[in-house]
Amino acid sequence: MQEINHTQFFKVQKEPEIKVNEMLSRVYSALAEKGYDPVSQIIGYIMSGDPTYITSYNNARSLIMKVERDEILEELLKNYIDRNLV
Repeated sequence: MQEINHTQFFKVQKEPEIKVNEMLSRVYSALAEKGYDPVSQIIGYIMSGDPTYITSYNNARSLIMKVERDEILEELLKNYIDRNLV
């Protein structure tokens, strides 16, 4: 039997942070593999915040929900500007 007077410590491993561009790539691939139009589905999610726009296939829904929607928009806009306007 363990002593109840001792404090127990637990180590919790943090999940590694995922970069927005990596997350978008994985979510896009999962949507395409399932036969969805990835652009329309991602836009639907960004506009509404409804995670059901994103398939749970390959953990895509869980991945996209780890990043704030405004961060996704920021990444997309930066990428567009870098490729088309600069």
